[in-house]
Amino acid sequence: MSARFRIGTSLAQACQDLGYTGEVGYQTFLYSSEPDIRALLIFLAEKLPRHSHEDAHQPAGKSAVLQREIATKIKQQLALPWLPPSCRTAAAKRSQSLCRLHRFHVQPLSLAGDSSSKSISPERKEYWEKYLPFVSMQLPHAYSLAASLLERNTSDLSAVQEWEAEWKSQGLASRLSPEEYRSRKRQRLQKRIQDQLRQCRQHHAENHLPGPSTQDLVDMLKTFTVEEGTDNNKGSRFTHAQKFTHRQDPQVLTEQMQRVAENLPKKDTQDAQAEQEELSSLQQQIEHIEQDIQALAESTKLLHLTINKVEEEADKLQKQCDEKANAVKVKKRAVELLPDAENNLAKLQVMVDGSKQRMASLVGQWETHRVRLADEYSEMKRLQQEKEVESSRWMKDVRDLYDKIRAAADEAKRKEDLYKQLVSEYESLPKDVSRAAYTQRILEIVSNIKKQKEDITKILSDTKDLQKEINNLTGKVDRTFVVTDELVFKDAKKDEPVRKVYKYLAALHEVCVNPLKGVSSYSNYHSPSLEKVDGILV
Repeated sequence: MSARFRIGTSLAQACQDLGYTGEVGYQTFLYSSEPDIRALLIFLAEKLPRHSHEDAHQPAGKSAVLQREIATKIKQQLALPWLPPSCRTAAAKRSQSLCRLHRFHVQPLSLAGDSSSKSISPERKEYWEKYLPFVSMQLPHAYSLAASLLERNTSDLSAVQEWEAEWKSQGLASRLSPEEYRSRKRQRLQKRIQDQLRQCRQHHAENHLPGPSTQDLVDMLKTFTVEEGTDNNKGSRFTHAQKFTHRQDPQVLTEQMQRVAENLPKKDTQDAQAEQEELSSLQQQIEHIEQDIQALAESTKLLHLTINKVEEEADKLQKQCDEKANAVKVKKRAVELLPDAENNLAKLQVMVDGSKQRMASLVGQWETHRVRLADEYSEMKRLQQEKEVESSRWMKDVRDLYDKIRAAADEAKRKEDLYKQLVSEYESLPKDVSRAAYTQRILEIVSNIKKQKEDITKILSDTKDLQKEINNLTGKVDRTFVVTDELVFKDAKKDEPVRKVYKYLAALHEVCVNPLKGVSSYSNYHSPSLEKVDGILV
């Protein structure tokens, strides 16, 4: 119910914010009537935006919306009048000038990949996180940033689309998973490279041409690409993008070179030695390069630590300089005020007096607000205490109600057990007893009741007579004591023995009054019960 109340209140507030002048509240939605709801719906229908007929038939979607916005922008620009350069304002010069136009110049960008992938080495992740510069800092000219980002985004999207097209056309037909299909395609490509390298080596050996032993792998691939026909160079844009964007590590490249060398046919001893020497020299170069890279990384870390320390020291020095500059300003101001010290002291005194007056006025204002806030606080505290008392009373009533419910449940359970016991006793009674026996027993009970009634009536009459006698005796004792007291009190002032008699009389009266009061209270206590018994008998 509380959720319905909150929702109804929020709906009513929203309708009032829209400008609904009628009477609306949570009861309008919870306990609605047809005229009120009809008026509210008519008001809300009038507040709905009215779309034109053309907008209703226009296609939806992000591309359609973008095209409509572009068309609207072009229409707005075409509707603007053309102004000569001498009549243009600063804003028109910035928007209509040709000084900001540049050619579409694209530069390659280095972007970080998915660092959550397990196939990426920790070194590359560290390079992406710490050393990879921002995209805006990778370009020599700022105007080529937008073109480079657009080209990179287009190439990535085209690579994904071509991979999806290739997978739908060839991958699904192979009945392999995407990973297995990529692995199989990579193996075919490596095998093709090995075959081409083997054919290139045989061609050089047959024509007695110098082999590519003095060239690196890149030159060998260039030679292989030039000598190969156009049919073998064909491939999808995804294949080219994968070749030029995903470079292999030097260690993986070395292992591939070793596997290719193992699969090549055996050469002469001289060629084998030359290849071995070249391979060892390349391996040494790779090791030197790795050592240089490691040394540069360590030096870079040291430089970063040094830079951090220098920056911290610079911050400390800057703080010290700021503090000293503030102190110098204060001292300079004090020195400037020294020549005319009396006038400056008078001005400072005036400023101090003004500050004191403002302080006093602020104190007065605060006192006014403090009194009001104190009253509000005391009122709220009183209301809170009343609410606490009310809640405690309600809790007590609830506990009493729970106790009554528990007692009623126990009583019901007890009566249920008694009912079951009586039913069992009734069922255990013999069924062949005649009616005359019950009638005789009822008559005996009635005669006993009549006899008891007569005895009770006699006891009641005796009790009433005894009570009357007690009342008479009590009145007589009181009157006797009053008369005796008056007689003895007159002589007690003159005669000492009479005074003792008066004391004994008072003590005797106190002793006798208590039993009389007990008898009277007992009779008064039992008189209502006797009256009820008399009423019952009547």
